[in-house]
Amino acid sequence: MKLLEDRILKDGKIGAGNVLKVDSFVNHQIDVAFMCELGKEFKRLFADTEVTKILTIEASGIGIACLTAQYFDVPVVFAKKTKTNNIYADVYTSKVESYTHGTTYDIVVSKQFLTPGDKVLIIDDFLAKGSALKGLISLIEDAGASVVGAGIVIEKAYQPGGELIRSMGIRVESLARIASMTVEDGVKFVED
Repeated sequence: MKLLEDRILKDGKIGAGNVLKVDSFVNHQIDVAFMCELGKEFKRLFADTEVTKILTIEASGIGIACLTAQYFDVPVVFAKKTKTNNIYADVYTSKVESYTHGTTYDIVVSKQFLTPGDKVLIIDDFLAKGSALKGLISLIEDAGASVVGAGIVIEKAYQPGGELIRSMGIRVESLARIASMTVEDGVKFVED
């Protein structure tokens, strides 16, 4: 999506460890009008699917999931990274390794909000190694629901996550696919 690629080139910053910082418009400060355009694009890409719920993981995925959900007219469910006192005891749980934080944690979703028969679209801000998506897919499968696809804002195509998730038979639609990224050379996108 050229709109997103242009914004990454303009406002994205490459940090230590090859981390792409898009926190000025995607996942810390959110440019709502811009993110609504991304949500419309996810609706266009997945218009051929029936979606009953959108699932994401806290915290960075929540904004784009909510702005996408308005176009599907469905609720957003987000997997919590910590079990809190206000979440029901009856939950689905999966393990996720965070590349950014360098830790493994359990994610949980209340069984009340993810049920058999749900047709779930996963929405997330980044896809790199695929651990978060694998964890979300596991929650969906445990619920007896079905995955209709995964909408990703930015895919680091030079990392194995996209290939891994696609090899599982999951449809992945990424709005920007990065072929390479270095401080010296900047961001290069996959040519379609």
